[in-house]
Amino acid sequence: MNKKEDKPMSNTIDTMIDPNDAVLLLIDHQSGLFQLVRDIELPVLRSNVTALAKISRLAKIPTFTTASVPDGPNGPLIPEIHQHNPEAVYIPRTGQINAWDNPTWVDAIEKTGRKTLLIAGTLTSVCMAFPTLSALAAGYKVFTIIDASGNWSQMATELTLARVVQAGAMPIDTYAVIGELMNTWNRPDAMEFATVMVDLMPIYRALMESYDKAQSVQRDGLETKLDRQMAHV
Repeated sequence: MNKKEDKPMSNTIDTMIDPNDAVLLLIDHQSGLFQLVRDIELPVLRSNVTALAKISRLAKIPTFTTASVPDGPNGPLIPEIHQHNPEAVYIPRTGQINAWDNPTWVDAIEKTGRKTLLIAGTLTSVCMAFPTLSALAAGYKVFTIIDASGNWSQMATELTLARVVQAGAMPIDTYAVIGELMNTWNRPDAMEFATVMVDLMPIYRALMESYDKAQSVQRDGLETKLDRQMAHV
């Protein structure tokens, strides 16, 4: 009998992400603003944002991006986001610092009918925090993805975390978002999720390789003559 595929998570635990109710918001991940980031290494930040773009596409999570004056010093959005998630929708804004002050942005979110927002933005204390506070006030459940947001100092990040948590937001990291959206290994695209995990955390590849080798020994026997001799010692 074939193993029955697990059902998607239902929204029964209010402190966890229901993939069927989630929207991903990637705010101001721009090349100019990235140069101000001091609380996380830029390659790590960039790879976390890219992983979120990949995972939201796999999990079929509506994804919206926006940029703050991309024609000015803040620079363009990093291209990886839309390269890896062509279904993500870019929503320009007309000078608003808080993306939530853009009616087109809010309207797009409302039209999804979903009430859980996964928010990452650069800079953390402005581009992530301001929309988070506005969304909470509007009645949304908000998860702030801290390691996919970058800030100008560690102290600024700590102050921002205290502020948004007191307002009701739940901080989370990229890897946890992947796990909650994936929900189960019993799904046909499980290895696609695993590939994103490996890209994000290369050490996980070593774990998978060890597992694959153990499986091959069970299936095909020991690989070398020395191994076979040692097995009889």
